[in-house]
Amino acid sequence: MSSKPALTVDRDFEVEAALAYHDEDAKATIATLLGDIKHLRLQLALAESAMSRGMTRGWKPKFERDAQQD
Repeated sequence: MSSKPALTVDRDFEVEAALAYHDEDAKATIATLLGDIKHLRLQLALAESAMSRGMTRGWKPKFERDAQQD
């Protein structure tokens, strides 16, 4: 039985899968992930501008994650 938490095992698998998708090219993997981040931030900004405050009961999306989140 592994002593690693499931989250760490999942993250390790995701990292290896991302690298494998790009034939182990770390720069290409990072470039794709940065592009994904840029796209998702734009989508978040668009969603924020389209949402009414009543719909979300005052909640607003955050563009930066909390330091504690993984």
